Amino acid sequence: MTREDLVAYLQEGLLAVPFIDAHTHLVGGKLSARGLQDILLYHMVISDLYAAGCPSGGRLTVYPGWPTTHEAHGRICEALPYLPAIENTSCYYLLRTLLRDLYDWEEPVTAGNWERLDGLIRERADDRGWQRTIARKANIQRFSTEIARREDGSDDDILQYALEWAFFTRCQWGEYDTALYELERCWGRTPESPIPVTGGVRPQPDRVIHTLDDVDAAITHYVATIPYDQILAMATHISTDIDLSLVSRDEMASALTRRAVAGARERDIYASYINEAFLAALEAYADRVVFQFSLAAEPLPFETSSRVSQRTLAQVAEMISRHPKLRFQCTVSSRHANQTLCTLCRELPNFSLSGYWWHNFFPGAIRQIMVERLDMLPMNKQIGFFSDAYCIEWAYAKAMLVRQQFAQVLADKVLQGQYTPDEALQIARAIMYDAPQSLLHMTPAEEYAYVAG
Repeated sequence: MTREDLVAYLQEGLLAVPFIDAHTHLVGGKLSARGLQDILLYHMVISDLYAAGCPSGGRLTVYPGWPTTHEAHGRICEALPYLPAIENTSCYYLLRTLLRDLYDWEEPVTAGNWERLDGLIRERADDRGWQRTIARKANIQRFSTEIARREDGSDDDILQYALEWAFFTRCQWGEYDTALYELERCWGRTPESPIPVTGGVRPQPDRVIHTLDDVDAAITHYVATIPYDQILAMATHISTDIDLSLVSRDEMASALTRRAVAGARERDIYASYINEAFLAALEAYADRVVFQFSLAAEPLPFETSSRVSQRTLAQVAEMISRHPKLRFQCTVSSRHANQTLCTLCRELPNFSLSGYWWHNFFPGAIRQIMVERLDMLPMNKQIGFFSDAYCIEWAYAKAMLVRQQFAQVLADKVLQGQYTPDEALQIARAIMYDAPQSLLHMTPAEEYAYVAG
C-alpha cells in the first residue's frame, strides 16, 4: 500500500471514529450560526483579516449580547475586500470547507453575493434538526461549553458544561489588579459569563476588596457558589507574565495597600495568593471537578500572541505537584511548550493535556503535537480534540481538519512499523472518544452516532 493509499484508508476510517468536543463556546438553543458573521468573522479569521489590512481587529459583540444587523453587516462589508489576501491560510481553507460541505456554497464570497449566503445561513439558524445534522456529519457525539451559555437547557442532550467565571491568573492589557477585580466582581453573585479575553471597560463590582479578610470571604463565596452538580470542569488561563509563587498573608495584606499604584510585583502577589487559596479550597471537591487551564496566549490590544517562558512551565509543575488531590488539564497555545508539558505529564499523575488551542490550531502545529504526544504519553493522558468553536459549523470544520492531520501522522507511524492500520484507528478512538470520558467524565450521546453521507 502506498502512503497515499494508506492516508486515504486511515482518513476514511477516522470519519467513523466518534469525536467528543471537550471545549467550545456553543450557546444552548442557538448552536448554529446566526448569520454569515458567525462563520466569516470567527475570531481566528478576524486575525487573518486584520493582518491583511482590514481596519477592525476586535471581535464582534460577544455573548451574552449579540451583534445587531447593522454591526454584523457593516463588519462583513468591511472584511470582503481583504478575503482574497487570506486565501492561502488554513483558516480560509476551513471557511471554504464548511461553506461547501454544509451550505453547498462553492463561490468566492463577494460584495455581489454575500447577502444571498447570509440569507441561507439565517434561514437555518433556529433549525435544531439542522444543528444535529451537522453534529452527525462531523461525528461529534458530545460538546462541552460554558455553563453560562446553557440558556434554557434545550440542548442538554448533546451539551455538557464547564465553568468559566473568574480568571485569577490571566493578565489583561495594561492592568495590574486583574486578579482582585476578577474576585470582587464574583463576590456575592452567582456564576455568569467571564470577562472577555481582551478586557475593556470594567463595570463597578457590587463589593470592593479592601482587606485580607475581604479576600478570604470572597474566595469562600466563590468556591461555595460553584455549581458542582452541573459542571465537569473549571476553565481558566495562566499568563506567563505572572511570576507564580507562594505568598504569605503579610505580603498579600501589604500589597493590598498599594492597589492604587500597583505594578507587576503587586499583580504577581494578587494572582499567586488568590490562585493558591482557591486551589486549596477546591481540594474539598477534587472528585467532582477538573481544573482546566490554558497557557501561552498573552494579551495584545485585540487578541493574543503565543508566548510562554520556561519559568512559567516550572511554576506550573510546582503548582500541580502541590495539589495532588486535584486533577489538572492544560490546553497549550505554544508549539515549543508541548514537549515540556509532555514530560510533566509523564511524572505528574494528576496532569493531562487536551487538544490544539488557538495559535496551535494550524496543520503543521497539530501534526507536531500529535507526534510528540503519541510517542510520549499514554492514550488516557491526552484528549485529542476540542474545537473552541462558537457555532457548530466551526466545530465541524475543525473536526475535519484534525481527522486529515491525524491520518497523515498515523500513516507515517504505520509505514515505520510502529502501528498496524487497525491499531492506528484503535488509538485514534482511544484519544478522541475514550479519553474525554475518563478524564472529564463526558458522556457520549449515542443517538447522534455518525451516519455516512
